Amino acid sequence: MTDQLLISVENGVGRIRLNRPKAIHALTSQMCAGMIDTLLAWRKDDNMVAVMIDHAEGRGFCAGGDIAMLATSAQGDCREAEEFFFLEYRLNHLLFVYQKPVVAFIDGIVMGGGVGISDPARYRVATERTTYAMPESGIGLFPDVGGGWFLPRMPGRTGAWLATTGARIKGADCAAIGIATHYMASDRLDLVKAEILADPARLPEILDRNAEAPPPSDWESQRADIDRLFAADRYEDILAALAADGGAWANAQRAVLATKSPQAIKVALRQMREGAAFTDFADNMRNEYRLGCHVIRRPDFVEGVRAVIFDKDNAPRWNPATPEDVTDALVGSLFAPLPAEREWTPLPELEA
Repeated sequence: MTDQLLISVENGVGRIRLNRPKAIHALTSQMCAGMIDTLLAWRKDDNMVAVMIDHAEGRGFCAGGDIAMLATSAQGDCREAEEFFFLEYRLNHLLFVYQKPVVAFIDGIVMGGGVGISDPARYRVATERTTYAMPESGIGLFPDVGGGWFLPRMPGRTGAWLATTGARIKGADCAAIGIATHYMASDRLDLVKAEILADPARLPEILDRNAEAPPPSDWESQRADIDRLFAADRYEDILAALAADGGAWANAQRAVLATKSPQAIKVALRQMREGAAFTDFADNMRNEYRLGCHVIRRPDFVEGVRAVIFDKDNAPRWNPATPEDVTDALVGSLFAPLPAEREWTPLPELEA
């Protein structure tokens, strides 16, 4: 087992701790494979009562995926990037259909890939240190790892706002939106985890008893504006609504959107529409895998990673450069099915 994961079993609780502190526990292919193998082994073990996912030392739960590897692969034959997406999305799906209760402690930074391994969990515990975001539009990607399923099922137009702007929200917001099932102070987590390990059959009761009322949510105070100004499915219409409003918050959103990939935003808005209509999570993941394979071959992904991760000049040159130049035909091509032998599929073990 890779040392990027710390895996243990105690009193019927399987514990998976992410262990790449210098990378804020960003997921690698080895981590995804290790989690899949572990979860499959525990799945049919009658002695296993529950699964706990958290992180080892460091300031975040999980900052995403191995973006540098993905961009390097995208500059070549894309094979390693596609293999990572295929594996990661199988992990997301496995967690979504997992029959034993899973509790994820999303303490600290939880973005991208971290969202993908926590949103499917039955119980999701946020703290005052939680910072949650899907920032992919800033690197020319799209909110994957199940974002197409979870985001449009958030209240009102919250998902469209998060998907397009990459807004960072706090633990209180996660509790208000429903992203988190429980909220508690970070200094209580060790005690709560110890209680769960001692008596896993009472996991829901332990979480409920230790939950605290979160502080006021910034999202809640802004929700009416989010629903009103991000109501449209067309990017140009959202920009027009923000411009017509002209208020401080609307202007701030326009400024943020101006830094994002127009292609990525249009892809995300269509992804939200399609994701809202799916009734099977596997269909959503198949859709996102198609997107991933197509989008990494477009110029915006490599350019976005260059600007944000490698050169850090934060001055990406998007291509196409404006929303108007991102045609419906271009967006449609990114949702095109793959050849049958390349399509994403769930883990074969789940069919058994």
